[in-house]
Amino acid sequence: MNKKKKILRILGFASLFLVIVGYLAYYMFVLSEPDPNEVCTAVELVMEDAVDAQFISQSDVESMLTRANLYPQGKTMKAIDADAIEKTVSANPFVEEVNCYKSPTGKVIVNVKQRTPVVYVIPDGKKGFFLDEAGVKIPNVRYVKNIVVATGDIDDKYAAGDLLDFACFLQGDDFWNAQIEQVYVRRDRKQKRVVELVPRVGDHVIYLGDMSGYRDKLERLRLFYEKAIGTVGWNKYSKINLEYGNQIICTKQRK
Repeated sequence: MNKKKKILRILGFASLFLVIVGYLAYYMFVLSEPDPNEVCTAVELVMEDAVDAQFISQSDVESMLTRANLYPQGKTMKAIDADAIEKTVSANPFVEEVNCYKSPTGKVIVNVKQRTPVVYVIPDGKKGFFLDEAGVKIPNVRYVKNIVVATGDIDDKYAAGDLLDFACFLQGDDFWNAQIEQVYVRRDRKQKRVVELVPRVGDHVIYLGDMSGYRDKLERLRLFYEKAIGTVGWNKYSKINLEYGNQIICTKQRK
């Protein structure tokens, strides 16, 4: 077989391959489109919930869609407005993202991703609220276990900045997420915000100073826990000060 015939043969196979791929793509597209006159026989609500916090349930979503006359079951596919369903459910403050699909089998799937809280904030003299990892406020309507609580001199700017960054760090670290229960924010003599941490184990308070370099400060404390706490016990100290670089200052409990 000469070179020209080889090229023609390759081009022929390539053309046939493109035809087959195009046919399959068209066939799959036709199959994926539901019959517009088919009646929706089932609704599948998929809730992507946080492990410890379920701010919105399947029944909540069903109620929202029913009140808006958007619940799909019993309607024809052409009468079901997927965009309106997504917009209605997304209006809920506990919802981060919604996707609605119509299947060729007569089913409508609504996938709901809820916001994931990382900290519960109680500013002085104000109502508490949750913050998710994007800094979005979530109203306080339900109890959430195993989430750090921040109290004290906290405004919106501080909550969405230093505090949120710190809370996301705690949540992403298995050790500190299990160890720290509360963050208390106050002003020092120079009117600078400083932070005290209340651990879940032990009677001591952890003093960070300001939030600068908190990762290094906590790493020093982690090493201290690993090397010393097992010997002296969790209740020997009333305060552990991490404010100053490369040192830990411990205050003993009064007898």
